[in-house]
Amino acid sequence: MVKLKRSKKRLVWEYIEAIVTALLLALLIRAYVVQAFKIPTGSMIPTLLVGDHILVNKFIYGVKLPFSDRRVLDFKKPRRGDIVVFKYPEDPDRDFIKRIAAAPGDVIESKDKTIYVNGQPVSEPYARHTDEDVKPSGIEPRDNFGPLIVPKDKYFTMGDNRDQSYDSRYWGYVQAKDIKGKAFIIYWSWNSEERLPRMGRLAHLVR
Repeated sequence: MVKLKRSKKRLVWEYIEAIVTALLLALLIRAYVVQAFKIPTGSMIPTLLVGDHILVNKFIYGVKLPFSDRRVLDFKKPRRGDIVVFKYPEDPDRDFIKRIAAAPGDVIESKDKTIYVNGQPVSEPYARHTDEDVKPSGIEPRDNFGPLIVPKDKYFTMGDNRDQSYDSRYWGYVQAKDIKGKAFIIYWSWNSEERLPRMGRLAHLVR
């Protein structure tokens, strides 16, 4: 009888250890390797749709040490064209997702909706414009701004849905330390209007 009680206790402790270990591993993976995000707005249409669920690689730009802004094992730096998740500069408790339009040291400007980086027009097949009107410089920076020199350790980001995106044109640069990672795959997508999954978007690489 005593042996039976001991074996039950041992079994319970084994279950507890397994659950705790699994939770710790999940937390470590979420903090340092991969994190899931859901797209709530249309600022990245057509690349990302409302209801897309994506995975973000948090390891590619380096592992952020706890209680510090320092990164180690940084295999690469964020670069132009990367779609990144970052802390929204005006409210760090919120996460934004945009595409990097210019990196530190780049000179960026917009002339009648065309983006120029370091004096050269940028080919942007992913960009979408839904408003034919061109807002002149001085009224708002949506279609005309710059030239701006991107400061050290900062990035200029823009949404692919250019006429419907609230981004660096309005609130400024993203600090390198606030970038959480690079979006790399859509693992689920839900069309709330039709109440159906978008099966064709599953396992779609984010580019």
